[in-house]
Amino acid sequence: MSYQVLARKWRPRSFREMVGQTHVLKALINALDSQRLHHAYLFTGTRGVGKTTIARIIAKCLNCETGVSSTPCGVCSICKEIDEGRFIDLIEVDAASRTKVEDTRELLDNVQYAPSRGRFKVYLIDEVHMLSSHSFNALLKTLEEPPPHVKFLLATTDPQKLPVTILSRCLQFSLKNMPPERVVEHLTHVLGVEQVPFEEDALWLLGRAADGSMRDAMSLTDQAIAFGEGKVLAADVRAMLGTLDHGQVYGVLQALLEGDARGLIEAVRHLAEQGPDWAGVLAEILNVLHRVAIAQALPDAVDNGQGDRDRVLALAQALPAEDVQFYYQMGLIGRRDLPLAPDPRSGFEMVLLRMLAFRPADNGQPPRGALKPLGISPATTDSRPNPVAAAPSSAAVMPTPAPVAEAPPVVAAVVAEPLQVAPASVKTVAIVPPAPIVTAVATPVSAPVAAVDLPWNEPAAVVAEPEVVPVATQPLPVAEAVVTPAAAVSAAEAAADEDEEGAPEYDYEMADDSAYAYMDTLPDEPEVQVDIVAPAALPATGLAAQWLEMFAQLGLSGLTGSIAANCSLMAVEGDNWLLHLDPAQGALFNASQQRRINDALNQLQGRSINLDIQLCKPEQETPAQAAARKRGERQAQAEASIHADPLIQQMQQQFAAVIRAESIVPVDGVAA
Repeated sequence: MSYQVLARKWRPRSFREMVGQTHVLKALINALDSQRLHHAYLFTGTRGVGKTTIARIIAKCLNCETGVSSTPCGVCSICKEIDEGRFIDLIEVDAASRTKVEDTRELLDNVQYAPSRGRFKVYLIDEVHMLSSHSFNALLKTLEEPPPHVKFLLATTDPQKLPVTILSRCLQFSLKNMPPERVVEHLTHVLGVEQVPFEEDALWLLGRAADGSMRDAMSLTDQAIAFGEGKVLAADVRAMLGTLDHGQVYGVLQALLEGDARGLIEAVRHLAEQGPDWAGVLAEILNVLHRVAIAQALPDAVDNGQGDRDRVLALAQALPAEDVQFYYQMGLIGRRDLPLAPDPRSGFEMVLLRMLAFRPADNGQPPRGALKPLGISPATTDSRPNPVAAAPSSAAVMPTPAPVAEAPPVVAAVVAEPLQVAPASVKTVAIVPPAPIVTAVATPVSAPVAAVDLPWNEPAAVVAEPEVVPVATQPLPVAEAVVTPAAAVSAAEAAADEDEEGAPEYDYEMADDSAYAYMDTLPDEPEVQVDIVAPAALPATGLAAQWLEMFAQLGLSGLTGSIAANCSLMAVEGDNWLLHLDPAQGALFNASQQRRINDALNQLQGRSINLDIQLCKPEQETPAQAAARKRGERQAQAEASIHADPLIQQMQQQFAAVIRAESIVPVDGVAA
């Protein structure tokens, strides 16, 4: 006798043998027992969840020799024929291979005939969504009002492709995916009856790999039995599926918990020996962290879908909640950036090392466990103060120096011109141009040092400057280095410190005009070239005004319209007309353009006109100039309207708003 695969051998033959789908079975059982039968049923769901199986059981319930009920006998000739797939009144149609409308019509031609043996003629159409639109149209009327001896059972994995007219004529039942717990429970029963040794971890691997399909789970179990030589072992199933050892994921999380960088890298090395999908490994870690977070919030809600509920609960006790959330978020970002890494393994390692390096601290203290040493020399630091690093930023708050008795005010100038840094032993005076300056004043004992008044801050109170005392003339260095506001703050602090130590006061002298001679050597800024628009021509009068009116009626466009718009009518002597064309448009003018303008004039005037166009600067306004003038007037009117708006004026006063004239566009239809 030939071998029969588990998926066919263990196919349910009654509702009692069905695994899962309780919500569907309850409705069908009640309908069969109460004889409230619909003429068309539609079963939807993913592959291997029992759509065709339920349809065959319904056909058995309807035609069993013992009567219509939800519990067919299973021993009569009709039940056996249905189980063996040779019952003549059960017509199974594969819609994927019979999509044409001719096939559907041939099928429906036999609907009117009574069943041969059973009570009902049952049409089981599998993958019904593959039918063509014409086939659906041919099926509609029969599906809605079939003969009383006909039942339609439709099955599909993609109900979205079914027309709404089909859906409205059927009772629809959506079958759910099989959870791993239900799959493992059923496989345990099957392998026990088949007397096949197995490991529970192997069944959990098969249950997860089935992805909700019981048929896939049975097929994978067949393959695992063959792979393991009659046994279903976890190691064999893992090698067959090429899946990751789930225990290694917990090894990675344990290394993170202990702050063990060496153990973390070692765990990655063991993972690399299996050649895993690193994005999948990261997804497994995120899945475990998700279940750990659920265990911390509600321990009773943790499922045993992967057979590791106890390990999840133990990890939830060891990991703080903030660490779990941080690791999860870091893993999500790392999974997104993994394709950008030089290679997947290095990207995976960097995600784990980032989790380790930035793990949350407790109440501002260092992490709970110190990171284990890796044998890498720690970076050394220079104990000498860094003057650049010591300079506070312009946004930092100035520290208040200690009080100094009888300390005269010291003024530090902050300028935009460069200054040269001189040795400490040389007393220098910075020569600055007469530019806007900002001063920081060191006040006497009773007041702290005032903050630097930056140009973008509110104006500070006016402070009386000390009297400038001239000093002996001596060579002064030219300023070269730029002093930022932050450097000015440092200078003010240094001056205050020197006053505290009793350092001699520095004298200042006013610079004469010769000190600014170097500014004459600076390159001049390039002048902005502004196109000067020629003044408009004189207002159009007489013939020129008539041409403005005629141009709008000519209906010219394109290049010809541009030529006519830059002309002005100068003379009319009977049928002889003279136009002056702006010479700037002469490159575009030719005999063809003149002929088109002449034809348009002939059509407008209703007679033949001899048109002469000469290149001469029109003295009066042309249609193009008139249009430009009107656009300018509309623009000026729009800008005036914006400037006069009370709301905009309020915004200018309160928020220093600036009106950009180039962004103002007049609305079409506004009169000039």
